Amino acid sequence: MTQNEIVHTLSQTYSPLSAECRKELMDKMTILSLPKHTCLVREGQYSDKTFYLIDGCARAYYLKDGKDISDWFAFENEFISSIISFFTDTPSPHYIELLEDSTLVALSKDTIDGLSNQYHDFERLIRVVVTQTMLRQRERISSILFHTASQRYAHILTRYPNITRRIPLTHIASYLGITLETLSRIRNPKS
Repeated sequence: MTQNEIVHTLSQTYSPLSAECRKELMDKMTILSLPKHTCLVREGQYSDKTFYLIDGCARAYYLKDGKDISDWFAFENEFISSIISFFTDTPSPHYIELLEDSTLVALSKDTIDGLSNQYHDFERLIRVVVTQTMLRQRERISSILFHTASQRYAHILTRYPNITRRIPLTHIASYLGITLETLSRIRNPKS
């Protein structure tokens, strides 16, 4: 995918961008092609970048008492970042790793701030991205609090129908807040 195609997709997916803004964004964005298992952000690392996935998928996860807890999945045409580190300039509390060979755009906070200050249409695009991200995270919290494990699994399949072919079941189970055994029972109920 060319830079022009990437910016066109961003503009169509999130919010329209002017020709001037598109050109400047193309000049400032970095396209990366990275292999599966690449760690984009590590716990304790400062991260001033956000990543837009063109191809592939990524996850954010925590390590708690030796347990790996998935917190966020991102697929094509979605963003992922260490939100806390990005917005507060503090060390990241989690990791972000690629789960497939991936092509992505890396945008620094300075680039985003500069484009937002210069172009209101880019500022609007970023507001839409942040709002969608907040709403997805809020939806996940509500789901864990108020829905059964089966309902949570059904919901993630509705949002990402091929997730089980792309993400290991252990990561899906931890994202849903259940054990792998519970996920297996949900996926294969006894007749």
